[in-house]
Amino acid sequence: MKYLEYTPFDRINAFLDHLNLGEHTIKGCIEAYSCKHTGTDKRLSLSLENEMLDYIGNSPDVGSSSPVEYLSSRSSRKTLIYLILTLSQMYPDYDFSAVKAHQFFTEGTWEGFKQIFQSYMSDASKVWNETDEDSTLLETLYKTLDEVINLADCEVYSYDPNSDADPFIEKGALWSYNFFFYNRKLKRVVSFRFSCLSNLVSDGFPTDGFYYEEDGEIFDEMDM
Repeated sequence: MKYLEYTPFDRINAFLDHLNLGEHTIKGCIEAYSCKHTGTDKRLSLSLENEMLDYIGNSPDVGSSSPVEYLSSRSSRKTLIYLILTLSQMYPDYDFSAVKAHQFFTEGTWEGFKQIFQSYMSDASKVWNETDEDSTLLETLYKTLDEVINLADCEVYSYDPNSDADPFIEKGALWSYNFFFYNRKLKRVVSFRFSCLSNLVSDGFPTDGFYYEEDGEIFDEMDM
């Protein structure tokens, strides 16, 4: 995977870099990657592919709606591999080779993402509207994403990491979301992660802990 520079992302990234909202801070980052493998990617890709094939060969679960049936498709395995490789590019010092398939979820299309974004980023959107009367934060995000990755042809996924070994979690995290917009035709992935951090932690107040909410699992009940 190769990091791709797109200036349309700069404004959104600058706005979400460290948005202080009083008792909490919103942080976000949007990045694009090509699906062209590097030398390291090829090794990890092969390892993940072999692991999936071993899982399929050793699993008795072969129903039409089972994870095994889903991963029997080479295209589906490639999608999972691209998502894991994107994570590796986002956090090069972290080993994602042990990431489990059931930690990824499908959000379907833009509408699935839109509902979550509107629910959790409403305060950030209000601040954006104070400085931009022409378009909302969501409208700007849609236009920017569409320009880079063509949303009409995208599949939208989210990642629910293991909180015991999660590079996304920061001190005082209240909630966090990690989305991937994957365009097969363009062979491109855009990652968008945003989180909410409590500012009370630095003042010595406890928080309710890390929170994450997910939608439909695409690899449910799968240990690999």
